[in-house]
Amino acid sequence: MAKAARMSVWLDAADNTDGGAAEPRPRASRGRRAEQPSGLDRERITEASVKLLGAEGLAKFSMRRLANELGVTAMSVYWYVDTKDDLLELALDHVFGELDIPDTDAGAEDLPDWQTQLRELAATYRKLLVRHPWISPLVGNYLNIGPKSLLFSRAVQRVIARTGLTLAQQRGAVSSVFQFVYGYGTIEGHFRQRCAEVGLTQDEYFHKAMAQFSVPAEMADDFQHAERMMEAVEEGGDVDTMRDMDFQVALDLQIAGIESLVARG
Repeated sequence: MAKAARMSVWLDAADNTDGGAAEPRPRASRGRRAEQPSGLDRERITEASVKLLGAEGLAKFSMRRLANELGVTAMSVYWYVDTKDDLLELALDHVFGELDIPDTDAGAEDLPDWQTQLRELAATYRKLLVRHPWISPLVGNYLNIGPKSLLFSRAVQRVIARTGLTLAQQRGAVSSVFQFVYGYGTIEGHFRQRCAEVGLTQDEYFHKAMAQFSVPAEMADDFQHAERMMEAVEEGGDVDTMRDMDFQVALDLQIAGIESLVARG
C-alpha cells in the first residue's frame, strides 16, 4: 500500500512541538547518509530549486535534475528533504519572501487607509504570480503556512480587519480579492510564458491572433460588443497597458463592493 502524502513540510510532527508552523530540519532517515553532505545546506538547495523552476518550469523539475545542477548525487539532496513535495513547498515559501509587504502594524503612526494598502498587497501578489508562473499550481496544492507566506497572510488580515466588515464578511473579502488576484496573475504569467515559448512578444502574439481569428458567422451578432472592445485596445496601446487598466478597474470593483457592504451595515 502506497504511503500517504504528508500534509505539509511545515507540519512535521517531529518538529512541531509548539503548535505553530515547524521549521523543517535536515534528516538522515531511511538509510540515508548519517553525515551531512559537504558544501550543501537547505538554503542553497532551495535557492537552486527556485532557479531551476524558473528556467525550466514545474513539469521538468526533478530531484535528479536538481542534484545535477548542484553537482551532487540525488541522495545528497535527500539528506535535507524527504520528498520532492517538501522541496517544492520550501521553494514556494522562499519566493513569498520577495513580496513587498507594506507596514500594517496597528500601532504605526500615519498608517495609510485600508484601500491604499489593499491595492499595494494586491499589486505585489500579482507581480509575484507573473514573475514566477510555476508557483500558481503550488499555491493551490499546498497549505501555504511557511514563515514568509504567513507574513503576507498577516498583512492581508490586518488590512481587511480595518475595513469595518464583520469577521464572517472579512473571510469572504479576503477570498474575493485575493482569489481574483490569483486568477488574474496566473493567466497573465502563463500568457507571458506562452509568448516566450512561441518566440513572440505579447503585442505580436495579440495582433497576430486578432488578425487571424474571426468569430463564426452564427455568433457574429453576439460578439459585436467584444469586437468593439478589442478594437479600442488596438487603438489605445499595448497589451501591458490594457492589462494594467483592466486590473485596476477590477480591483476598483472589489474595493467598491467592500465599501458598499460596510455601508449597508
